[in-house]
Amino acid sequence: MSGGDAGEPLVRVRDLIKHFPMTRGIVIQRKIGAVRAVDGLSLDIERGETLGIVGETGCGKSTTARLIMRLLDATSGEIDFEGVDITRVKGARLKAIRREVQMIFQDPQSSLNPRKTIGSIIGEPFAIHELLKQKDERKREVQRLMETVGLNPEHYNRYPHEFSGGQRQRIGVARALALNPKLLIADEPVSALDVSIQAQVLNLLRDLQRRLGLTVVFIAHDLSVVRHMCDRVAVMYLGKIVEIGPNEALYDFPRHPYTGALLAAVPVADPSLHGHERRLLSGDVPSPANPPGGCRFHTRCPKAQALCSQQEPLLEDKGTGTLAACHFPLTREEAVQIGVRSGG
Repeated sequence: MSGGDAGEPLVRVRDLIKHFPMTRGIVIQRKIGAVRAVDGLSLDIERGETLGIVGETGCGKSTTARLIMRLLDATSGEIDFEGVDITRVKGARLKAIRREVQMIFQDPQSSLNPRKTIGSIIGEPFAIHELLKQKDERKREVQRLMETVGLNPEHYNRYPHEFSGGQRQRIGVARALALNPKLLIADEPVSALDVSIQAQVLNLLRDLQRRLGLTVVFIAHDLSVVRHMCDRVAVMYLGKIVEIGPNEALYDFPRHPYTGALLAAVPVADPSLHGHERRLLSGDVPSPANPPGGCRFHTRCPKAQALCSQQEPLLEDKGTGTLAACHFPLTREEAVQIGVRSGG
């Protein structure tokens, strides 16, 4: 694989679409519609950054991750990894790219084979890519990886059920790092863990990102975690990005009403806010099989006007550091009114 231009983004995603067909019938199936999981997504992932992707359940975050990993095939669009459109590659070329892109899955228990030892699980990437063929050499490297993520190398021959949830996720991290990837995708890596363990795993990931110079896509629905972890944040709603920008700019002054509502819903341990009534988001996310026309958020948006249901807004610079897809973006006063703590 080419090293790529240091000034160019590691990944460019353009007009990415993934529609899952809806069918009816048992013997003879006919298509009756499609679930628009990702519906025209474009973004750049810069080298060395941690990009957060947030949104409610069903907005397309995990589907986006699986498309970038090529665990799913895109309906259309481009995913350029160091200048190569990976939606079009196959065979040995795709296998080579997969050495450069690895993933940490949400549930550490279901992502580990219970019949294999930890040494075998972490060492599996070496076997797949025919690296470190000498058994002793592979064992040493696996034990080094275990030590890197805070596991006891002497537990090499233990099985997943002998570890706690946090330890199992560390095993997943070690496996993802085995091939020295350039891009690491973490799909809600702490949501299945106890709160007391989450901070340990998050600090591990942040430390590894800095030490190894990794590019990370961090997917979550907890905005306080994303603020702790990420350099930039993309907010998704019904398969589209509605706002994206640097961490500080987005949290200090969100321009899209959906971003503002998500931030307003984050609990704040501040006695001065006792009794403060926040205007939180109401209603449910519309079905991705039948999304609203125009701006997809207009059915839940307190600022919606007739134009919002008629014309889809462009993702454009709103003059405060973020790009937002909104005809009537939040003012700073409105952001404060709905409970967003400017500068907090």
